[in-house]
Amino acid sequence: MSSTPPPLPPHALDRLRAAVRLREAGDAESARSELLALSGTYPRDPGLAYQTAWAHDVLGREAAAVPFYETALAGADALGAEDRHGVYLGLGSTYRVLGRYAEAVATLEAGLAAHPGDGALTVFLAMARHNTGAHHEAMSALLTLLADTSGDPGVRAFRKAIAFYAEDLDRVETGD
Repeated sequence: MSSTPPPLPPHALDRLRAAVRLREAGDAESARSELLALSGTYPRDPGLAYQTAWAHDVLGREAAAVPFYETALAGADALGAEDRHGVYLGLGSTYRVLGRYAEAVATLEAGLAAHPGDGALTVFLAMARHNTGAHHEAMSALLTLLADTSGDPGVRAFRKAIAFYAEDLDRVETGD
């Protein structure tokens, strides 16, 4: 028995695409209703689960989004890279919003392992680490990202110093 569900049939894919268009057009509630109906028929499809989770998130229904994100993550190998990234980011940030900080850190770390150097995952992981009390790691990650990616002229002028202190933020010079 395969652990990967069969692909959605064409009529279900059409309904899924239509629901995504509804969400993208700002009608997240209609999208959610359609996605829930489809999910009842195809409960293990990771792409459908991801879109259903996303529709819940857009509506501020984070707790209801979690089981759909978890289903999507369980089948993430069947998703494209962009959707896999979205699942890690969505589930990790949703865990964080719900106060499930350790799960947020673990999910976002797994996301960064799968998508090394991703700025969005780095930022959300820093927030989750802050919530767990790992302030040094959070600040270091944000400073490194800032030094590496900022186009701000002031930041660019001090990029080397910012990157240096990102490595050792608590460093104190005791020279003359």
